Amino acid sequence: MTGETILIVDDNREIVDSLGKLLKLEGYEIITAYDGLEALDRLESNKIDLIILDVMMPKLNGLSTLMKIREKHKIPAIILSAKTEESDKVSGLVLGADDYISKPYNPAELIARVKAQLRRYNTWGGSAPKADKDTIVNGGLVLDKKQKIVIVEGREVKLTATEYNILALLMENAGQVFPAEQIYERVWNEEAVFAVENTVMVHIRHIREKIEIDTKNPKYVKVVWGIGYKMEKYDQIFA
Repeated sequence: MTGETILIVDDNREIVDSLGKLLKLEGYEIITAYDGLEALDRLESNKIDLIILDVMMPKLNGLSTLMKIREKHKIPAIILSAKTEESDKVSGLVLGADDYISKPYNPAELIARVKAQLRRYNTWGGSAPKADKDTIVNGGLVLDKKQKIVIVEGREVKLTATEYNILALLMENAGQVFPAEQIYERVWNEEAVFAVENTVMVHIRHIREKIEIDTKNPKYVKVVWGIGYKMEKYDQIFA
């Protein structure tokens, strides 16, 4: 048993039941609610460690519920919704969600994301790590330039020196697209005389395998087809 309690909020009772069974198998205690108002009541009368909530619900929808939750609580919140448009995901994250998972969900991915959010929350005590001249923070990704370490969702990952330098370049310039040739020249410190795309691509793949929950749908290191690579820019962890 993990001793942690998860509140599942969805008006679809079949989803609540199946998700509850899945999470119980991982050792979590489960509390359920079927609309936003009921969720707020459950939150006030129980110690909740993480919330999973739908968007489209009666009485009080998921986004409005999330706004109410964030007035008092810092606990991790994951939106689980059939609304898959990018604008829907952005709205959820802007309003305080820590993650957004689309229905139908992959059980293994959902469990991984739940564990990542709980690990991150427990590591930072509900507050974001602070960015400074020696620390770059991008969402749940933290790069400590002084100690040369990388922390993903509260967990340290081991990178090679080259992988670290590529990640540092992308994080220091989050949102900027770098062609493979430019990455090579900046990291390897030599002119890209020959084709270097494959060399850079292999290192990017290894970085993704270490920092991404789902390498097929990466959250951080993105490909801009025909141009290069970039680090998706996120706000710091909700505090």
